[in-house]
Amino acid sequence: MTDTVISSETREVVIGFDRPFVLIGERINPTGRKLLAAQMKEGDLSQVEADAIAQVRAGAQMLDVNAGIPLADEPALLAQTVELVQALTDVPLSIDSSIVEALEAGLAVYKGKALVNSVTGEEERLERVLPLVAKHGAAVVAITNDETGISEDPDVRFEVAKKITERAADHGIPSRDVVVDPLVMPIGAMSGAGRQVFHLVGRLREELKVNTTCGASNISFGLPNRVGINGAFLSMAIGAGLTSAITNPLEPEIRQAILAADVLCGNDPNCAAWIKEYRQAPAAGEEPRRRENRRRRG
Repeated sequence: MTDTVISSETREVVIGFDRPFVLIGERINPTGRKLLAAQMKEGDLSQVEADAIAQVRAGAQMLDVNAGIPLADEPALLAQTVELVQALTDVPLSIDSSIVEALEAGLAVYKGKALVNSVTGEEERLERVLPLVAKHGAAVVAITNDETGISEDPDVRFEVAKKITERAADHGIPSRDVVVDPLVMPIGAMSGAGRQVFHLVGRLREELKVNTTCGASNISFGLPNRVGINGAFLSMAIGAGLTSAITNPLEPEIRQAILAADVLCGNDPNCAAWIKEYRQAPAAGEEPRRRENRRRRG
């Protein structure tokens, strides 16, 4: 069993085999959200506040925080956003940037053990990100591409994951703190994208014994009724061994698919989380009548 512990100052979340699936909220990300990008660039973080609170209320156990806006001071903005979100909620964060300086700025202000999103198999990226992860005692998302790009062969992507895991160990980062992203491609453009992920997740779990995550919404890009595809994909990926994902907790179908998969995989003891989420409270006056009827029958 492999457990990846991520924490805020006061709360721990464990990503692990045979544990409930960890939903990482995706909404604090200006990519593809023009209004949010414009607001954040001007220093208006009111939507960030709203998104942070709404995602946690909807069931996100962690939040991904990204401030990647062209021509913005991303390191300063990411640090400011991390501080704001940590002041609003106690869930742990995934600090998300392709800019190493921004990751460094976010980690410098973070309280707890963060998940760094991300490192790839590219040599320059490995030598810049892994020492930073080790310095801050963080965990890291390992993206399965390198200088050659993203391979369509999942076994090649497995070898990239293996390389990153081994290099992380050279920096004192244990494999339990490497969370591999198998890279989800749009199913509309690559019909085998789903099967590739399921195959790769299984190998990562059985052979490398690492936890996994992904940007789950990528699977449905360009298709109608995206949430239907996303929910089905998550259920199947969890069955294959996926242990976390960055996705949208505000869509009830996503939350339902994850909770159902936990039940069916035996990761929701006594179906407690499912029952808590969906059991309907008795109508007004109904419970007293039930007690009275039981009393009379007794």
